[in-house]
Parts: sequence; C-alpha cells; structure tokens
Amino acid sequence: MFYHPSERDHGLPHDPLKAIVAPRPIGWISSQDSEGRLNLAPYSFFNLVADRPPIVMFSSYGRKDSVRNVEETGEFVCNLTTYDLREAVNATSAGLAHGESEFDAAGLATEASALVKPPRIAGVAAALECRYLKSDVLVGLDGQRSSNIIVYGEIVGCFIRDDLIVDGRFDMTAARTIARCGYMDYATVESLFVMHRPAGGGG
Repeated sequence: MFYHPSERDHGLPHDPLKAIVAPRPIGWISSQDSEGRLNLAPYSFFNLVADRPPIVMFSSYGRKDSVRNVEETGEFVCNLTTYDLREAVNATSAGLAHGESEFDAAGLATEASALVKPPRIAGVAAALECRYLKSDVLVGLDGQRSSNIIVYGEIVGCFIRDDLIVDGRFDMTAARTIARCGYMDYATVESLFVMHRPAGGGG
C-alpha cells in the first residue's frame, strides 16, 4: 500500500506511522515552575540528538506544563523509563491541573539532582540533568505552524544507578528500558547483539 501521511488516506482503522517509526525512547521529563511546583510527564517524541555537546530534545503537542516550566526556569531532567516503572509512566501521562504533582499522583518519591533544581525519580535507573537551550515551533511544507514544540537541552550531568554498571557498561537489559511503539504498544529491551562498523564507515 501507499498513502499520504498528511492526508491520512491509508484506509486502515489506525494510523500506522508511529508503528513504523518505532520503537522510540521515552523522555520522562521532570521539571518545576518558578514557585517550585513539580511536574512529571512522558514524551515519546524524544531522543539524544548529539553527543558533542550532549543534547537531547523532546517534542510536545501544545505548550504543556513541561514546556512552560523548562522555558521559565531553564532546567529539566530526563528520567529513564523502565519496565518496573511502566505503570507510573502511564499514570503520569494523565492531564492534571497546573500545579498538581504527577509525582504525588503516581506515588513516586523524588531524589535531589546534583546540578539542577528539578529532582529525579527516586530509584530510577538513570537520569540526565539538562539545561535549556531553545524551543522550536515546527512549520510544515504548507507554511502552516504546527502545534508541536521541540525543546532542546544540553546534558550537564548524568546519574546511573551503580548496580546497572556491569563490566564498565550501562546494562540496558538489566534495567529493562521500555520504549514506545505504535498504537498502545510498548517494547522492552531484553537482548542485544553486536555489529562492528567497517573501517571509515558512518554518515
């Protein structure tokens, strides 16, 4: 089959696009507003986009609390989503009123970050402490502004739980990192395989 994604003329009961571009890492973004009120939300349009300097991005449909908080305070934390916390990840996607804490709603405790004010989730496998760089509002080929806002941040600190460093590497399979797929589906990292790049490869 062939279809036009902008027209959604696929004729299927559900749009397959997010199932094709999958699995996607989930940025579980903790932030706080200028009054110190905490917010926690998962974003499946999220990724590491550079390592020199180390930069992450997440894309929000609309200027939600996470976006406003990050732009207002200049800091946020990306918490790693793992299988043991899957129900909490889902719970924190609920639309709470501004100022209500998703940490409290999901029964999650906090731990202080080392370099930024927003805390990480207590017991989380890994967390990236970030400082805000910029926001971009996407514009399509038709020149129309999208409701999607991309937020970029530079990673200034990285927390890894000690038990997940095995033979000098972060063990994703022990952490059981989860990712977003299409529809209501998720994936878990259960196994890895190794391939070595050819000399001079890349790009």
